[in-house]
Amino acid sequence: LWNGSFPFYPSTNACFPFDTIQAIIISIFLSVLATSIIILPGIRGRRRLFWILRVVMGLFMGAVVLTIQFTKDWETGWVRANTSYKSFSHALVHVDIGLHIGLSGLNITLVGDPVNQVNETINYNEHFAWSFDADYDHSYSEGLEKGLPSPILYVVEKFTTQSPCSVHRQYRISGHYVSLTLWMAFCKWFISILLFSMPILLYGGYMLLLTAALMLFSLLFIFMARNTPKCPIQFGPASLKTDYGGSFWLTLVTGLVCLLLGLGIIILNSVQSEKLKLVFNLDEARGEE
Repeated sequence: LWNGSFPFYPSTNACFPFDTIQAIIISIFLSVLATSIIILPGIRGRRRLFWILRVVMGLFMGAVVLTIQFTKDWETGWVRANTSYKSFSHALVHVDIGLHIGLSGLNITLVGDPVNQVNETINYNEHFAWSFDADYDHSYSEGLEKGLPSPILYVVEKFTTQSPCSVHRQYRISGHYVSLTLWMAFCKWFISILLFSMPILLYGGYMLLLTAALMLFSLLFIFMARNTPKCPIQFGPASLKTDYGGSFWLTLVTGLVCLLLGLGIIILNSVQSEKLKLVFNLDEARGEE
């Protein structure tokens, strides 16, 4: 031992409280929202309420569609277990093990309870990518060379290409197609914003419907990947099971909101177009034009 740690193991890769990409995206959309609020006093009467509602809903949908591309909680699971910490060691540790599956890979979290056990600080958060420009098996081999704790390596091994579980290909391909579908949804959302600003309300409603259809269709790939037969991930009597994460439910809710808004705009345009013009702050002359 050297200063209470094993010299042949590197320092832990602890959790970072914020994802940089997500923080940048959220900051950009919040900046646009703040700018919109600053100019809000220049809008008169009840048009002010309709205008801010359109801005908030539009920014919310765009931020969600863009942010969920980079989240790592499409499928999550936690388990508390007593398990071995290192290979060739009989020492048991009491830890919380988390599995977080995203579109481009998975994160495995290992936190001790308490954090300091067996003369080490047990606080790991390791990412293993399986996107088309990454080599998942190579990352697993690097984890073996680094001497990562046994619980992390055990979970990672379940998703390798050589594993008998045979889930690597399903998760990798489904994540690629979900990402592609969501990028298409983001483009349709951007086109709908342009159409509403022209204003071409009917076709903007059609674009919102298409955005909703793409978002809801992307969930089908997640459903198919998750329902493939999996090997059990056992830590003694405790079993690590996953369920749909926050990104899945956020995508579902946002897709349904887009669907309702698109249908509402199309129905109002055909039944009560004057009320629709009122919502979008259009006078009669501009609406006829």
